[in-house]
Amino acid sequence: MHKARKRFGQNFLTDSRVIDKIITAISPKRNDNFLEIGPGKGAMTLPLLEYLNQLNVIEIDKDLIKLLNSYNNDSLIVYQGDILKFDIYQLPKPLRIVGNLPYNISSPILFHLLNQREHIEDMTFMLQKEVVERIVAKNGSKTYGRLSVMIQAHFDVEMIFTVPPECFDPEPKIDSAIVYLKPIANNLVKDFNIFEKVVKLSFSQRRKTLKNCLKSILTQDITSIDLSQRAEALSVKDFIELTKDYEKQY
Repeated sequence: MHKARKRFGQNFLTDSRVIDKIITAISPKRNDNFLEIGPGKGAMTLPLLEYLNQLNVIEIDKDLIKLLNSYNNDSLIVYQGDILKFDIYQLPKPLRIVGNLPYNISSPILFHLLNQREHIEDMTFMLQKEVVERIVAKNGSKTYGRLSVMIQAHFDVEMIFTVPPECFDPEPKIDSAIVYLKPIANNLVKDFNIFEKVVKLSFSQRRKTLKNCLKSILTQDITSIDLSQRAEALSVKDFIELTKDYEKQY
């Protein structure tokens, strides 16, 4: 009997109806190239395998690796390690990624995959509902921020449904939600690092205007975007324009 480990942020999905709902949303096809992050005890892994020729999974917990290997399924390829250090380039492309992401490191995982998006077909994740709300937030809302802009600049995003705590063991203290992310075909961000720098600085002091936040890199005479606004007022498209204006200086 595996006991959930706090340091790995483990909450195991146990509700079969929710699992069926997720599988339906993912709609796996026999020849799809899949990677599951944090398969745990295999709650979603085993149902997924019924639809796929092969499934790659990455798990950090050595005890769970033993459990996954004990299923003796030739279609299941198990990698032991940390997704933040895992090179997805070694897997067949394009890659469809799924997972119940540990709440404590969900944002770093998303940014890690964001940098490898050219190899990704789509991603379906279970995350803390609050994080999903931030990912899909529109400008003007309190939940709109750096994460919203960085993800929406590169992916089409959709919150699919919410999952209550009683669907897990142990029960988390918060609601979860399923989010779907698909890379944007005509990505308008030319330089990821410069875009990230502009967005990060813009939201560095939420209560201040963009004029104050960006004074070290950008002034009003360089851009048509009104810098007397706060960052949360700008659309993703505005941030892309702002980055272009910043790049024109160099």
